[in-house]
Amino acid sequence: MQLSEFMRSTTLWWTAVVAMTFAAFLVALLGFVYWKTRDDLTMRSDRVIASQIDFFARLSPERRLNAIDDYLKQDPGRLRLGGVFGPDDRRIAGNLEHLPPNLMADNAVQEAVIDRADESGKKGQAVRLIARRVPNGDMLVIGRNVDDVAEIAHVVGGALALGLLSAVLLCFAVGVALNARARRRIVEVNERVQRIVAGNLRERLPHRNTDDPFSKFAMIVNGMLDEMETLIHALAGLGNDIAHDLRTPLTRAQLTLERGRANATTLEQLQTAADKTLGSLDQSLSIITAILRLAEIERSQRSAGFGKVALAEITREVVDMYEPIAEDKGVALLIQSADELSAHGDRDLLIEAVANLVDNAIKFTPAGGQVEIELFRSKGENIVRVRDTGLGITEHERDAVLRRFYRSDRVNHTSGLGLGLNLVAAIVKLHGFRFTILPGSGCVVEIACPHASTLS
Repeated sequence: MQLSEFMRSTTLWWTAVVAMTFAAFLVALLGFVYWKTRDDLTMRSDRVIASQIDFFARLSPERRLNAIDDYLKQDPGRLRLGGVFGPDDRRIAGNLEHLPPNLMADNAVQEAVIDRADESGKKGQAVRLIARRVPNGDMLVIGRNVDDVAEIAHVVGGALALGLLSAVLLCFAVGVALNARARRRIVEVNERVQRIVAGNLRERLPHRNTDDPFSKFAMIVNGMLDEMETLIHALAGLGNDIAHDLRTPLTRAQLTLERGRANATTLEQLQTAADKTLGSLDQSLSIITAILRLAEIERSQRSAGFGKVALAEITREVVDMYEPIAEDKGVALLIQSADELSAHGDRDLLIEAVANLVDNAIKFTPAGGQVEIELFRSKGENIVRVRDTGLGITEHERDAVLRRFYRSDRVNHTSGLGLGLNLVAAIVKLHGFRFTILPGSGCVVEIACPHASTLS
């Protein structure tokens, strides 16, 4: 990324805000550390001065003078201060040239500026000291040069300031690095999105197998692209299937009309040709109606009318509807139902789903066979199971039969549009139920749904 782009980017401003916030925090923290260090060193020095003046004050005047001289001689760094002054403020001993002005003999630590009387010859030196009037009337003064405290605090402050500068620079460096990393990923995503827009539906967004939000987002988008690719391919295949399935009855209608027009010599022959043509047109309209019905269900336009549905009632209605058809074909239609079971859904759609299952079962069960509808409770679900003794569905066809217009080679002699199970699957998906094709002899299918009283 170019510097000019970074200077205009929001990342720069956020980096600056974070850096300034962090710097302000560090300034406050380091200022506290600096102040605390200097204050603690000063307090320690004051305690030393207080203990020393207590020691000298307890000595006799003769021993006090000798002790102060020894005390000052053992100070190669020239930090210690001490002195004894007579009642007339004349210096008797020590390295103080004279008493500082406004010095209070109240045994409290004071700050003062003094002139030294020893060989260092320093003038105007800042010190902290304690003055006390001893019993013989002399003024005892003990102090300490605080330049070392200021020097130590200065060193600490310099180190903290250097750390502050390094921290701020690190913030900016991290911001630049993160921005460059995000920029590279965005550029890569943009390139791939442009290829997707250009028609390459197999392209996917880059992601890493990590838990960072960008990777999670890319995985979600990739899943959406997978679904879109599947739907687009299905739509393309659907168009071919519709054209193929409509072409047959429409071609048949065209040929029938042409033959009737060319060969019919009586009114009855024309009526026969017209009837055959109407049959072919009815088949074409049935395909179109079924497709529109599927589109309506998949758009979930009926979900607003959901309510509590008694499953036993709809299974009995389906049995009443198909019992004459089963008798005509010589197929036994049985029902085993539990009256108390119910589900939350659209009653008409659920009847349509069960009716399609029963219609398929009767259609593909030979004469003398049996179709059984069972309604029972299992593992917290209400199950509608339709079982027949027909050819069944092979394992490798269980997914294929749910596609639109799919018809097995084994049942091509049986009439149908290849939309029944696809319609059932769409209704089940709309309701959030579970549709399963079970293994076994014949065909066994189930619609599993939660009990209506368990739904919130």
